[in-house]
Amino acid sequence: MATPTTSTKLLLSDFASTVQNVPSNYIRPINERPNLTQVQVSDASSVPLIDLDGLDGPCHSEIIEQIGLACQHEGFFQVKNHGISGEMINNMLNIARKIFKLPESERLKSYSDDSSKTTRLSTSFNVKTEKVANWRDFLRLHCYPLQDSIWETVDKFSCNV
Repeated sequence: MATPTTSTKLLLSDFASTVQNVPSNYIRPINERPNLTQVQVSDASSVPLIDLDGLDGPCHSEIIEQIGLACQHEGFFQVKNHGISGEMINNMLNIARKIFKLPESERLKSYSDDSSKTTRLSTSFNVKTEKVANWRDFLRLHCYPLQDSIWETVDKFSCNV
Protein backbone atom coordinates (compact mmCIF):
# COMPACT_ATOMS: atom_id res chain seq x y z
CA MET A 1 0.00 0.00 0.00
CA ALA A 2 1.38 3.38 -0.93
CA THR A 3 1.70 6.00 1.77
CA PRO A 4 -1.13 8.49 1.31
CA THR A 5 -0.59 12.19 0.81
CA THR A 6 -1.43 14.71 3.52
CA SER A 7 -4.89 15.28 2.04
CA THR A 8 -5.66 11.54 1.96
CA LYS A 9 -4.44 10.36 5.35
CA LEU A 10 -6.18 7.12 6.32
CA LEU A 11 -5.86 7.40 10.09
CA LEU A 12 -7.34 10.25 12.06
CA SER A 13 -4.30 10.43 14.32
CA ASP A 14 -2.15 11.28 11.30
CA PHE A 15 -4.03 14.44 10.36
CA ALA A 16 -6.05 15.58 13.39
CA SER A 17 -3.33 17.82 14.82
CA THR A 18 -2.87 19.62 11.50
CA VAL A 19 -6.48 20.61 10.76
CA GLN A 20 -8.01 23.94 11.76
CA ASN A 21 -11.63 22.75 11.41
CA VAL A 22 -13.37 19.42 11.72
CA PRO A 23 -13.62 17.93 8.19
CA SER A 24 -17.18 17.77 6.86
CA ASN A 25 -17.17 13.96 6.68
CA TYR A 26 -16.95 13.94 10.51
CA ILE A 27 -19.92 16.27 11.05
CA ARG A 28 -23.24 14.54 11.56
CA PRO A 29 -26.25 16.43 10.14
CA ILE A 30 -28.27 18.17 12.86
CA ASN A 31 -31.33 15.94 12.29
CA GLU A 32 -29.17 12.81 12.88
CA ARG A 33 -27.57 14.01 16.12
CA PRO A 34 -28.84 12.61 19.43
CA ASN A 35 -31.09 14.87 21.44
CA LEU A 36 -28.87 15.42 24.48
CA THR A 37 -31.85 16.25 26.66
CA GLN A 38 -33.06 12.67 26.10
CA VAL A 39 -29.71 10.92 26.50
CA GLN A 40 -29.21 9.57 29.98
CA VAL A 41 -25.65 9.35 31.13
CA SER A 42 -25.17 7.08 34.09
CA ASP A 43 -22.35 7.44 36.55
CA ALA A 44 -19.74 4.71 36.94
CA SER A 45 -21.36 3.41 40.12
CA SER A 46 -24.43 2.32 38.15
CA VAL A 47 -22.51 0.24 35.58
CA PRO A 48 -23.42 -3.42 36.13
CA LEU A 49 -20.50 -5.30 37.69
CA ILE A 50 -20.57 -9.04 37.08
CA ASP A 51 -18.36 -11.39 39.08
CA LEU A 52 -17.16 -14.24 36.85
CA ASP A 53 -15.57 -16.14 39.73
CA GLY A 54 -18.34 -18.78 39.82
CA LEU A 55 -18.72 -19.18 36.06
CA ASP A 56 -17.40 -22.76 36.16
CA GLY A 57 -19.51 -23.71 39.17
CA PRO A 58 -23.13 -23.98 40.21
CA CYS A 59 -23.72 -20.22 39.66
CA HIS A 60 -23.04 -20.54 35.92
CA SER A 61 -26.63 -19.99 34.75
CA GLU A 62 -27.12 -17.07 37.18
CA ILE A 63 -24.02 -15.32 35.84
CA ILE A 64 -25.13 -15.89 32.25
CA GLU A 65 -28.52 -14.41 33.14
CA GLN A 66 -26.82 -11.35 34.71
CA ILE A 67 -24.85 -10.83 31.50
CA GLY A 68 -28.00 -11.12 29.38
CA LEU A 69 -29.90 -8.64 31.56
CA ALA A 70 -27.01 -6.17 31.54
CA CYS A 71 -26.87 -6.38 27.73
CA GLN A 72 -30.63 -5.88 27.42
CA HIS A 73 -30.98 -3.03 29.90
CA GLU A 74 -27.64 -1.21 29.80
CA GLY A 75 -25.93 -2.42 26.63
CA PHE A 76 -22.67 -2.91 28.53
CA PHE A 77 -21.23 -4.18 31.81
CA GLN A 78 -17.97 -4.61 33.71
CA VAL A 79 -16.57 -7.89 34.90
CA LYS A 80 -14.32 -8.86 37.78
CA ASN A 81 -12.49 -12.11 38.53
CA HIS A 82 -12.09 -12.73 34.79
CA GLY A 83 -8.78 -14.54 35.24
CA ILE A 84 -6.63 -12.06 33.30
CA SER A 85 -3.77 -10.81 35.43
CA GLY A 86 -3.11 -7.12 35.95
CA GLU A 87 0.35 -7.68 34.51
CA MET A 88 -1.12 -9.13 31.30
CA ILE A 89 -3.55 -6.21 30.96
CA ASN A 90 -0.75 -3.68 31.48
CA ASN A 91 1.46 -5.47 28.94
CA MET A 92 -1.33 -5.38 26.36
CA LEU A 93 -2.00 -1.67 26.97
CA ASN A 94 1.72 -0.90 26.63
CA ILE A 95 1.91 -2.79 23.33
CA ALA A 96 -1.17 -0.96 22.02
CA ARG A 97 0.39 2.40 22.97
CA LYS A 98 3.58 1.42 21.13
CA ILE A 99 1.61 0.45 18.02
CA PHE A 100 -0.15 3.83 17.94
CA LYS A 101 3.22 5.61 18.36
CA LEU A 102 4.81 3.80 15.40
CA PRO A 103 5.60 5.95 12.35
CA GLU A 104 2.68 6.30 9.95
CA SER A 105 4.36 4.08 7.34
CA GLU A 106 4.61 1.22 9.86
CA ARG A 107 1.06 1.62 11.18
CA LEU A 108 -0.37 1.64 7.65
CA LYS A 109 0.99 -1.88 7.11
CA SER A 110 -1.77 -2.97 9.50
CA TYR A 111 -4.44 -0.60 8.19
CA SER A 112 -7.56 -2.08 6.63
CA ASP A 113 -11.03 -0.78 5.88
CA ASP A 114 -12.27 -4.39 5.57
CA SER A 115 -14.57 -4.78 8.60
CA SER A 116 -14.34 -8.59 8.40
CA LYS A 117 -10.60 -8.65 9.20
CA THR A 118 -9.88 -9.94 12.70
CA THR A 119 -6.66 -7.95 13.09
CA ARG A 120 -6.65 -4.43 11.73
CA LEU A 121 -5.90 -0.82 12.43
CA SER A 122 -8.59 1.50 11.15
CA THR A 123 -10.68 4.55 11.84
CA SER A 124 -14.39 5.03 12.44
CA PHE A 125 -16.58 1.89 12.20
CA ASN A 126 -16.96 1.04 8.53
CA VAL A 127 -15.24 3.59 6.33
CA LYS A 128 -16.52 1.91 3.15
CA THR A 129 -20.19 2.49 3.94
CA GLU A 130 -20.39 5.39 6.41
CA LYS A 131 -21.48 8.78 5.21
CA VAL A 132 -20.33 10.36 8.47
CA ALA A 133 -17.16 9.02 10.10
CA ASN A 134 -16.57 8.71 13.82
CA TRP A 135 -13.67 10.67 15.31
CA ARG A 136 -11.46 7.76 16.40
CA ASP A 137 -8.76 5.32 15.38
CA PHE A 138 -8.80 1.78 16.71
CA LEU A 139 -6.79 -1.40 16.83
CA ARG A 140 -8.80 -4.58 16.52
CA LEU A 141 -7.11 -7.74 17.76
CA HIS A 142 -9.02 -10.98 18.06
CA CYS A 143 -7.19 -13.21 20.49
CA TYR A 144 -9.56 -16.12 21.03
CA PRO A 145 -9.07 -18.86 20.24
CA LEU A 146 -5.40 -17.98 20.41
CA GLN A 147 -4.24 -20.63 17.93
CA ASP A 148 -6.52 -19.14 15.25
CA SER A 149 -5.28 -15.56 15.63
CA ILE A 150 -1.74 -15.53 17.01
CA TRP A 151 0.10 -15.80 13.69
CA GLU A 152 -1.82 -13.00 11.99
CA THR A 153 -1.03 -10.73 14.94
CA VAL A 154 2.63 -11.80 15.15
CA ASP A 155 3.12 -11.31 11.41
CA LYS A 156 1.78 -7.75 11.57
CA PHE A 157 3.35 -6.44 14.75
CA SER A 158 6.20 -8.56 16.14
CA CYS A 159 9.01 -6.77 14.37
CA ASN A 160 7.57 -3.33 14.99
CA VAL A 161 6.87 -3.12 18.74
